[in-house]
Amino acid sequence: MTEPGLMALLPGIPVWGAAILLLAGVLGAFVTTAFGAGGGVLLLGVLPVFLPVAAVIPVHGVLQAGSNGLRTGLLIRHIRWPLLLAFTGGGLIGTAIGASLFVRLPEAWLELALGIFILWTAWGPRPRLRSRSLSVLGAGGAVTGALTLFVGATGPFVAALLGALRLERHAHMATFSACMLLQHALKIAAFGVMGFAFAPWLPFIAAMFVAAFVGTWLGRLALGRMGDARFHRVLAVVLTLLAVRLVISGTMGVTTAAHAGAFAAG
Repeated sequence: MTEPGLMALLPGIPVWGAAILLLAGVLGAFVTTAFGAGGGVLLLGVLPVFLPVAAVIPVHGVLQAGSNGLRTGLLIRHIRWPLLLAFTGGGLIGTAIGASLFVRLPEAWLELALGIFILWTAWGPRPRLRSRSLSVLGAGGAVTGALTLFVGATGPFVAALLGALRLERHAHMATFSACMLLQHALKIAAFGVMGFAFAPWLPFIAAMFVAAFVGTWLGRLALGRMGDARFHRVLAVVLTLLAVRLVISGTMGVTTAAHAGAFAAG
């Protein structure tokens, strides 16, 4: 059952569903601001329950752009600009390639590969990126710029890439937020060019922006009370949980596809 006041915000969504979505917006922004990653994946897991599948990734991109924009504004003086510019250059190339090849790729394999990469980056030997950090971030921007059109949430990948640089926690969070703001802005532009209509979703997006502001403000308070060592420990744990989810989901998808193919061949 819906209430008239919520019909304009979330047509066809019950009151309890609207409450869950707004809470997910608060928690997603809090988790990413306080722990470095995870909020985008959390939100991406909730949206398909209530939104049409075709709208999930483009609407998610707008929500994440707003959330990361808030964090970028709050932490702008901590941004490492050379790293951001390198990521931006790669992102422009990757988004252009991804948009030109916009087809339904085997998402299960992408999830599996991303999960394994994140686990290795969080717990494996840390690469020495000082002398090549700009080229590595440029390549990362290109890869994630293309992937985000298909899998939606590449934040853990970018967080893991920056995590290898062992930046001070505020510099990490500021640079990460600015990189993700840029990436989601490019994704929004790509979906707009491909014909997705964002206008009907603007009331919902506005309400979620308010939720993201609350979560970002709370997360910034928590970030200020953590030391660098604790921040990176928590970040590693968060990345691990996200990576395990991706590996499980990807493995299940690959197995299901293999069984379906064997059945069809039989």
